[in-house]
Amino acid sequence: MESSQKNGIIFVSLSYILWGFLPIYWKLVDQVPAGEILAHRIIWSFLFMAIIVTVTWHWRGFIKECRSIISDRRKLLGISSAALIVSLNWMTFIWAVNNGHVIQASLGYYINPLVSILLGIIFLKETLTRRQLVSVMLAAIGVINLTISYGVFPWISLTLAITFALYGLLKKTVDIPAMFGLTIETLIVTPLALLYLAFLPVQAFDFGSFFSSTNLLLMGAGVATAVPLLLFASGTKTIPLAMVGFLQYIAPTLMLFLGVFLYHEPFSSAHAISFACIWAALILYLASVRKPRKQPAH
Repeated sequence: MESSQKNGIIFVSLSYILWGFLPIYWKLVDQVPAGEILAHRIIWSFLFMAIIVTVTWHWRGFIKECRSIISDRRKLLGISSAALIVSLNWMTFIWAVNNGHVIQASLGYYINPLVSILLGIIFLKETLTRRQLVSVMLAAIGVINLTISYGVFPWISLTLAITFALYGLLKKTVDIPAMFGLTIETLIVTPLALLYLAFLPVQAFDFGSFFSSTNLLLMGAGVATAVPLLLFASGTKTIPLAMVGFLQYIAPTLMLFLGVFLYHEPFSSAHAISFACIWAALILYLASVRKPRKQPAH
């Protein structure tokens, strides 16, 4: 294996490990309302990315990309929609973690690639193999089982899965480098975040004690958001897509372990059956996207 590919695997694995442990970060500020955490996450992510663009001398390319987006209505609509949808995804995840639903969040990211398959069929006219069709059906059985067992629709899992799949679809239709993409997306929603904070009667962010632990954690949300994404963007350049698909299950697996063993959320037989269905679906899905090995020439 080439060193560049090894580095790619390390970077992508690190990005998913950081995403997997992200619930711990949000739990540290669970005294702050989810909407306020989201607003700070957006603002500080934009400021952090602006610093990254500055220190890497990419401002010229960034401004050129912004002009290209402004002059292209389709691109502008796509990137604006992506910014709003990923904000909804972030909001749902933060709320879920800080209200004791880490396992449901984990389930959402297990389901996500299967929702992406369905969106590919609907919007990109992609076709399903037999294995992929069975995998989607198994995932659906898992979700239905959880719904019937608890009598509650797993809206957290499905919201996370659908919003992240839609975000991925929009990013595919609007091709922008990762560094510029996150900077532009957070730039678009930063005015909304500032407006939201301006109308809050009471804020957790204390300007009188700027370096308090809560303030530092809210400001650090920008770093916690951007670093995994930059590692992911760097790593995916040198490794096959199938490898990325395999590594992506590191994050929800870590979330599942955190929910069960660290936060002691209930994990019943209904959860076990549903997760078994999802895992079986994912194994089938991964098997279906593996390229067959070329036979050696005789």
